[in-house]
Amino acid sequence: MWLFYTLAWLSYSILIGFVVQIDGLSKAQFDFKLALMSEISTVPAALMLAFIWPLTGLIERKGYRPFTIASIHIWLSLVFGILWHVLVSLFMRAIVQVDYMSSDRPLSMAIWPFLYSLMMYGVVASIFHTVRSSEARRLQSLAASQAQSLLVQAELASLRNKLNPHFLFNTLHSIIALMRKDGKAAEAALFRFSDMLRYVLDTEKTGSTHVTLEDELNFVRDYLNLEALRLGPRLHVDWSLDAAAAGYGVPALSIQPLVENSIKHAFNPRSQPGHLLIRTKLRALQSEVDITIRDDGPGADLAQVQASSGIGVKTVERRLQLEYGKRASFKIQTAPGQGFEICLTIPLTPI
Repeated sequence: MWLFYTLAWLSYSILIGFVVQIDGLSKAQFDFKLALMSEISTVPAALMLAFIWPLTGLIERKGYRPFTIASIHIWLSLVFGILWHVLVSLFMRAIVQVDYMSSDRPLSMAIWPFLYSLMMYGVVASIFHTVRSSEARRLQSLAASQAQSLLVQAELASLRNKLNPHFLFNTLHSIIALMRKDGKAAEAALFRFSDMLRYVLDTEKTGSTHVTLEDELNFVRDYLNLEALRLGPRLHVDWSLDAAAAGYGVPALSIQPLVENSIKHAFNPRSQPGHLLIRTKLRALQSEVDITIRDDGPGADLAQVQASSGIGVKTVERRLQLEYGKRASFKIQTAPGQGFEICLTIPLTPI
C-alpha cells in the first residue's frame, strides 16, 4: 500500500512540475526553480497525509458514527491546511529563497492553496477509508466462505457417519440370514466382511474423503461377492468399466450404497434371477466420469422414491450436492416393472 502511495505522490509532483510551467515549455523553456518549488510543495503534504492511514484504522476499530467521523476529518483538514501552508513557506524560504508568506502577496494567493489543501485532505482520506472498507468486506467474505466450508464439512462428516452404521447393520443382517442356510458360506462371508470392514476403517483412520474409483469398485466387488454367497445364482453382475477412469477420485462409500439399494429392492424380494449392471465411462472432454448402477428388478414409482426417507440413496445424492454443487448430477430413472437406474456424473478429481 505504501509503495502505491509513494508512487502516486511522485507521479503527482512530476505532473504538477510540468503543469505550472506549461507556458514556458511551449516556448522550449524550462524553469528549474519553478519545477523545484512545485516538487517541494508536495513533500509536506505527502508526509502529513500519510498519518491519515493509521487514523482511519483507529476510527474503524472504535466504530465511530458517520457524523463523528465527518467532524474529525473536518477539524483535521483545517489543521492540515494551516500546517501545510506554514511548512511550504518555510521550505520555500530555506531552499529556493522565496518568501511564500510575504505581506506583499495578495490574500487570494493564500486562500486558494488553503482550499486546495482541504480538497487534497478529503481525497486522501476518502481513498484510505475506501481501501479499509474494501479490505473489511474482503475479510468478511472470506470469513463467511470459511464458515460455509466448515458447515459443509460438518454435514459431509455427519452423512458419512450415517452410511457406516447403515452399511454395517445391513451387511451383518445378510450374514446372519446366510448362517441359517449355510454355515460354511457364512464363515467365508465373515472373512470377506473383515476385508470390507478394513476398507471402511482405513478411510476413517486417514480422514480421507476420497478414494480412487478403482478402490471403491473393488469394495463394491467384495460386497457383491458376499451377497452372492447368500443369493447364489439369482445374482448376475455385468461389469462395464472404463479403465481410463480407474485412477480418478470419488467420495468414499458413494457407489456401494447404490448397489446395496438394488440388492435390497431388486433381488431380496424375488426368487427369480436378475441382472445388475455397473458401468463407468470417462468423458475426458467434459472432465467428468459417468457411473451407472442399473437393475432389472420391479422398479418403483419415481415420485415415491423421491419422497422416501431412505438413508443410502438420499445420503449419496446429498453428499454430491455438498461436495460438487452443480458440477455433479444424480439422476434416477425408474417406473413400476421397468427396473431401477441411477446415473452419477462426477467431475474428475485427481488422487
